[in-house]
Parts: sequence; structure tokens; C-alpha cells
Amino acid sequence: MSEQLRGRTVAILATHGVEQVELEEPKAAVERAGGTTKLVSLDEGEIQAMKADVNKSDTFPVDLVVDTASAHDFDALILPGGTTNPDQLRQNRRAVELVQDFFEEGKPVAAICHGPWLLVEADVVRGRTLTSYPSVRTDIRNAGGAVVDKEVVIDDGLVTSRNPNDLPAFCAALVHEFAAAKP
Repeated sequence: MSEQLRGRTVAILATHGVEQVELEEPKAAVERAGGTTKLVSLDEGEIQAMKADVNKSDTFPVDLVVDTASAHDFDALILPGGTTNPDQLRQNRRAVELVQDFFEEGKPVAAICHGPWLLVEADVVRGRTLTSYPSVRTDIRNAGGAVVDKEVVIDDGLVTSRNPNDLPAFCAALVHEFAAAKP
């Protein structure tokens, strides 16, 4: 086990419909690097994860509700995908504000697949280069971001990837960026 993220706490913002592998693999990567993760969601209890967007999978316990979460209490943020997960989150004012707070505090953020929808809603992609699932790319461009088709893109502390196939590169990049950030 690496100690790159020892003493660091990473928020994972997700709700029902999250793509399970996009939650589990980044979480495991942070923990293997010595960091701690906290699942932040819209409601207490647990969230229902999905496989391939349509098949129910495991449930995950929520550590903290978004209404009481503060970017100040975390070192970084992960935004997993699945189509319904970020779509629900971007309709919640407090979830959007939390994402904005991470950017205002200059903390690193990693988003994969449909996760950048939440970045678009938070109006934090303008002037940045990122990647995403193909159906999100027009939204990114319309919000002032530049889109490239690569497995992982890093732009000043923002790590993005296209889909679950990119998870190895995504996880390696987010651990690197989270470790490089000022604690």
C-alpha cells in the first residue's frame, strides 16, 4: 500500500444510479494510496448502484448528506458517472454549490463518464479542457469548455475520463493529482 494520500480525505459525491465500478475503483485507489473516502449523497441511508446504467447492483452506505457537507472538510472530490446519478445531483442546488466550493478553494476534482454534467451545471468548465462520455460533450462545449477524446485529461487539478474502460488511467491520474495538491 502506498502512502501518497496519507492524511487526506476525499469526498465522493454520488446518489442512486451511480455506475458501481466508477464509484468502487476510484474509492479503492484512494484507499490503497493511504487516503480516506467519504460518500456524500442527497439523503441519509444508502444509495443504489447500477451496472451498465440499467442493472441494479450493490448498495452503498452514505457517510454524509450534501446539506451538511463542506468542501473545507475534504482535500479532493470524485464525481462518478452513470446517467441518472449526475442528472439527479445537478438538480440539487446544494450539490452544485458543493462542487463550486471545491473549485473556489482550489482543490482537485476528478469526474468520469457522465460526471462532468455536474461540472457543467456548476459552471466550472469554461476555459478548461476535459473529456467525458460522448453524449455529455456538447454540454461541455456549450458551457465554454474544450473537449478532447482521450482516456484521461488533466487540466489544473481537474481530472476527467470517458468511461469505465478508462478507469486504470483515471485512478492513477487522480491519485497523482490529489497527492500533488497542497493539503
